[in-house]
Amino acid sequence: MKNIILSITILSIIGCGQKEEKKTVETTSKSVESSIVSLTQAQISNAEIQTNNLIKKEISSLLKLNGKIDVPPQNLISISVPMGGYLKSTELLPGRMVRKGQVLAILEDQQYVKMQQDYLLAKVKLKVVEGEYLRQRELNSSKASSDKILQLAEGEYRNAKINLKALEENLELIGINPSRLDESKISKKITITSPINGYVSKVNANIGKYLTPSEVLFELVNVSDIHLNIAVFEKDLAHLEIGQKVITYNNSNPEKKYETEIILIGHSLSVDKNTEVHCHFKKYDKNLVPGMYMNAEIELKNKVAQTITENAILRYGNKDYVFVSLTKSKFEMIPVEIGARENGAVEIVNFEDLKNQSIVINGAYSLLMKLKNTEE
Repeated sequence: MKNIILSITILSIIGCGQKEEKKTVETTSKSVESSIVSLTQAQISNAEIQTNNLIKKEISSLLKLNGKIDVPPQNLISISVPMGGYLKSTELLPGRMVRKGQVLAILEDQQYVKMQQDYLLAKVKLKVVEGEYLRQRELNSSKASSDKILQLAEGEYRNAKINLKALEENLELIGINPSRLDESKISKKITITSPINGYVSKVNANIGKYLTPSEVLFELVNVSDIHLNIAVFEKDLAHLEIGQKVITYNNSNPEKKYETEIILIGHSLSVDKNTEVHCHFKKYDKNLVPGMYMNAEIELKNKVAQTITENAILRYGNKDYVFVSLTKSKFEMIPVEIGARENGAVEIVNFEDLKNQSIVINGAYSLLMKLKNTEE
């Protein structure tokens, strides 16, 4: 009895294993067949199936990239106070346009008075020692004065000239013109003016604050030379060259196109295998500000490619496919990698798998519907 029960158990296990194996084979077969569809002659006629081979032709491609508005370092200006001082007044706000020579701020400090005083006193002293030097030189020429006295007078004269020149430079550093300064124009205030035409990007101080020489009061941007900075992957760099035209636009107003041209191509790659390409705007628009993200399009030179008509390409499940003819009534759906598009022609990048294949160029959608209905 025990032997009979054991035999039945073994047969049951074998039977289950055979069923599982049969099920696996059926599943695999169904997976293989899931990309193949068969039509009757009537269905082929109704779907108006037409096929063609890949066509070799010249096609131009459009390279689409992303980037942002940037400004060269030399066009970013930091405004500071060389001698320090209290901020007395300013009307600047971030985003405000400024002109070259425009007053940005007025500062106040007692040391400005001292610098002007020292300069005017040094100017008076120079006249005195210069007169003494000229007098000693004349006396020395007639041997009425010794060489030593002349040398002392000359040394004092030269020292006075050096001191005056140094004080002049200090005054110019804080924006005071020494040639226009006299005892009636001494002031405890100085003005900070803009060195460029541009706009204010940052204001770092408030009224009444004491600013040290190391502090940046304002940051200005020279908008006359803003750039488009785009990231280009290594595989696309060979298609770019200096002077090439680039069309750019932003997502908020895609209809507004800006023309730029490539002025610099980077020579080092980031960890993401891309490099920076700088483009110069043909015409400045005040709506373009540094940091704004942009889309860029570059039309690449014509190249010979293997193409098929757009009607042959099917988009399904975020992938691109075509149907190829296996027989007159049987078709297989094959994934493809597409490239450039032009005038209804689409480049097939992985064309090696499709060489000498008859590709469905009309009725491909009907084949897809039939295939998916069959699967269901």
